[in-house]
Amino acid sequence: MTVAAVILAASASRAVADAAGVSRVRRIADAAWSGGAMPIIVVAPDPDGTVAVALSGASVTLVGPASSESGPVGQIVRGIETAAAEISDVTGALVWPARVCWVGPETVTSLVEAHGATPDVVIRPTYHDEAGWPALVPITALAALRGLDTAAMPDDLLDELIETGLTLRVIDLGDPGTVIDGDTERAALPPYEGPQEPLGAHEWGSMAAATPEEAPLEAPASVLSEAH
Repeated sequence: MTVAAVILAASASRAVADAAGVSRVRRIADAAWSGGAMPIIVVAPDPDGTVAVALSGASVTLVGPASSESGPVGQIVRGIETAAAEISDVTGALVWPARVCWVGPETVTSLVEAHGATPDVVIRPTYHDEAGWPALVPITALAALRGLDTAAMPDDLLDELIETGLTLRVIDLGDPGTVIDGDTERAALPPYEGPQEPLGAHEWGSMAAATPEEAPLEAPASVLSEAH
């Protein structure tokens, strides 16, 4: 199973907003990579190149947004299509709003593992019974996504997607970062309550395990930056 991460930012300023010393998109991209997601796609406007600079040194593909008329679903579709074009055997994508920047790499790994067990369902993490992000959407849902309401916001889009006949699976991963966004300081987050080992057979990335909690994560040095 190959699971991409599709990071969505409505503006460059949101993409590069501070997240404990690094930009939101960089922190998310590093957590996604450390948790085992690939490829990593960032969908964001970048008129002055600040997003590309923030992602320098990260193994990501940066693409400009779809037309505004296509709405939030258009941005999701653009990201998933880009991921599928980059790696042909992608089976799912973590749809990840850039405001949700405190998710841990262990949560990414757990979602990827859950996708391996249930590859054709939509998976959402929860924290204290509240549904969070990123949501793992199977690649088989792409056709259904293209037909959804262009005016719908992301949470409503997932509801609409389930109404097309897909199954929703929710998993309590004990990660407050899945529901508390970047407007809350990292130090103010409740403690992580998640599993101490992955749901499946794979190990969590050694890079994540070796990184102090207060330090920015680091990703490989290769850069794939494509602005449209």
